[in-house]
Amino acid sequence: MVRGKTQMKRIENATSRQVTFSKRRNGLMKKAFELSILCDVEVALIVFSPRGRLYEFASSSILETIERYRSHTRIHNTSTTPESAENIQRLKEEAENMMKKIDLLETSKRKLLGEGLGSCSIDELQRIEQQLERSVTKIRVKKTEVFGKQIDHLKEKGKTLVAESTRLSEKYDSYSSQQANNDDRENVVEVEAYADQSSPNSYVETELFIGLPDTRTRRISPNLTIN
Repeated sequence: MVRGKTQMKRIENATSRQVTFSKRRNGLMKKAFELSILCDVEVALIVFSPRGRLYEFASSSILETIERYRSHTRIHNTSTTPESAENIQRLKEEAENMMKKIDLLETSKRKLLGEGLGSCSIDELQRIEQQLERSVTKIRVKKTEVFGKQIDHLKEKGKTLVAESTRLSEKYDSYSSQQANNDDRENVVEVEAYADQSSPNSYVETELFIGLPDTRTRRISPNLTIN
């Protein structure tokens, strides 16, 4: 049995209308899903039932898709009033003037680098030369200023090193004097000890004989002789 062509008008029967809505809604969701997969497109579908119930489908994020739609409509559906057209024309002219200035700056830059001088006149070459001389003068002044700051910094660093060296030298001299005093005290103690051992009351036996060979004696002590 061949189905008849459905007339595109509101279904009067509430039950038939609800059945048709459910069937076609599911088919619409399926078609949206297939379209997003097969064609790799961003799809967002929003449906409200007669009772206000929400049905939705989105291939990514429905909020992002809605925001994208709003941005697109703001850009392409902006009303072109005479004032807006005048502003657009003015912006175009400013852009053109800016591009001309950029071209002039690029040309001047190349000439300062020594490029594209073939079409320059004598006067223009002299102006370029004077400009370069002024630039070199400014660069030299700045270089001298930087060198001066570096020299001052090195001088301050040198003063700090000299002060540190002086402090260490004084500390070393103090340590050396203290060490010398300790050595002197040790030498005095050793001399005193040696003097105590070498007093006159101590006698040492020697091999010295006084007198003729027959009568020589060996001195042992000041009060004792041996024949």
